[in-house]
Amino acid sequence: MIALTDFMLVSAVLFCVGLFIIVTKKNAIQILIGIELMLNAAILNLVAFGKYDRINNSGQVFALFAIILAAATTAVALAIILNVYKQYKTIDPDKITQLRD
Repeated sequence: MIALTDFMLVSAVLFCVGLFIIVTKKNAIQILIGIELMLNAAILNLVAFGKYDRINNSGQVFALFAIILAAATTAVALAIILNVYKQYKTIDPDKITQLRD
């Protein structure tokens, strides 16, 4: 049987990889991927704690809401990135210095 600490270790690794991607990458799509990895780490923790909670399935319910929230956030972020690319012809956040012309 897989222990809770194994789930938490995998989740911590996912979170650290996502944080590393956010800090080091200059591309908006790659930053979005890092954020998604961090959200997946949190969802993995929710599901793991829900598995070991024998009384109710609150961890799975919260994980389901987090997955729905992550999907909605990704859709909005991609729409914003596409509009920024259409306006500035780049998705490098450092090169976008103004919000309006």
